[in-house]
Amino acid sequence: MESLDPAFDLAASKWAERLGLPLEAEAEFALQIGREGLQLVELGQNAAGPIRVDFLTGAVAHRRLYGGGNGQMIAKAVGIQPRVRPVAVDATAGLGRDAFVLARLGCELTLIERQPLISALLEDGLQRALADSEVGPIVARMRLIVGDAIDILSAWNGEPPQVIYLDPMFPHRDKTSLVKKEMRLFRPLAGDDDDAPALLEAALALASHRVVVKRPRKAPAIAGKPPGYVLEGKSSRFDIYPKKSLKAKGCG
Repeated sequence: MESLDPAFDLAASKWAERLGLPLEAEAEFALQIGREGLQLVELGQNAAGPIRVDFLTGAVAHRRLYGGGNGQMIAKAVGIQPRVRPVAVDATAGLGRDAFVLARLGCELTLIERQPLISALLEDGLQRALADSEVGPIVARMRLIVGDAIDILSAWNGEPPQVIYLDPMFPHRDKTSLVKKEMRLFRPLAGDDDDAPALLEAALALASHRVVVKRPRKAPAIAGKPPGYVLEGKSSRFDIYPKKSLKAKGCG
């Protein structure tokens, strides 16, 4: 854990204590905090640039402004329709980008992330975005839970979510430098989601209306129950596991 400015030394100490990270040590990766928030970086020669969660600028902001609204494939996959905004759980939240798109379209989201460093980045990004007058109301619809999604879904209390969204780690072959950088940083931390079949089973047991799984376009479906239908794009697809129809009554 590193502070990039003396003004953030106390914050760095608090994060280090919370995550069990040393403040001084030899390491391949570092979690850093500075004026732009929390970031994860690879150390050493030829290292990739930092990864941080930023809902205010860059690609996420561009998608918020110009992403296509309800016509986006993810919106169709989760069942967004006129007067239908499903209550959803993103059980593999990662950097929160897909959840942010759904929150931007009006859905209430619970985000689950089990990797502590990734969840720290996401928590920091959500907190910084809350202070923004335009983006704050969007991220206010996003509630983060840190923990194992299988355990959390299996012990769920209260009203079941209408939709559970899954995007398990998969050996991506995307050519973009951004994906390469994120995979280079995240895979050593998160590994492959070998328990994806158990996660799908837990999601199917809890979701009241449907489960949606995002996959690379040519990847096999998760082992277990086959999807009811598929929405396919250029590089990815959504495997849909319907349980019952989403209707306007009772939806925001």
